[in-house]
Amino acid sequence: MKCPYCAHLGDKVVDSRESKEGEVIRRRRECLGCGRRFTSYERIDEIPYMVVKKDGSRERFERQKLIAGLLKACEKRPVTVSALEAIADKVEATLQERPDREMGTAEIGQFVMQELKRLDKVAYVRFASVYRHFRDIGEFMSELKGLLDAKD
Repeated sequence: MKCPYCAHLGDKVVDSRESKEGEVIRRRRECLGCGRRFTSYERIDEIPYMVVKKDGSRERFERQKLIAGLLKACEKRPVTVSALEAIADKVEATLQERPDREMGTAEIGQFVMQELKRLDKVAYVRFASVYRHFRDIGEFMSELKGLLDAKD
């Protein structure tokens, strides 16, 4: 670490202490060049997962926002909260695997619709009706017909 007094790159750690919350490590250092002491703080670098919206803007991925949408779609349906959390876990796992740590809302929506389709058809239709913005009743009916035909 570069000394703030003489810019020398060599130092030794004299003392290390963890904060009470365990989120920061405080290190007391001594410069090997000038002998002066200084303090550094070490934190985990938390890079947020991002969601790319339809207009190209980016915002933080919020698990609770996703679960709230799933709960709304599954209201009064025989779907467990743990099943919805599993869907959110899968979305988060996909985000973690990506090198750029971001995912488009369209891709998230498609994935969630696939999962809901397997889980509960009514919840799927509810979610799709909000997510896909059907332009008219015909589009909605063709989606329902597709679901009914898939049963046979």
